[in-house]
Amino acid sequence: MCWPKGPPEMKDVFQVIHTIQLTEKASLLGETNNAYVFKVDRRANKLEIKRAIESLFGKKVAAVNTCNYRGKKKRERRADFGRTSHWKKAIVTLKEGETIDLV
Repeated sequence: MCWPKGPPEMKDVFQVIHTIQLTEKASLLGETNNAYVFKVDRRANKLEIKRAIESLFGKKVAAVNTCNYRGKKKRERRADFGRTSHWKKAIVTLKEGETIDLV
């Protein structure tokens, strides 16, 4: 494949992965489907997320699913409103026998 200015640069793993989501639903996914939920950069694609998880944790990734979320409207004692940031969630499924120790 030919890129006009060379191959695209690899993003730093800490720019791609923001935080892990520790909710009841996320822990249930971890127990049943061997899947973990991460809050990731909105511009990151599935391949970048997969590479970041594999290099950060040293585990093999089977699949990556992503969801985009809009920020909520917030209003505080005024007629006008602001908004929380938009964000992206990634559900990463690991291969059989792989686990991530969260504690």
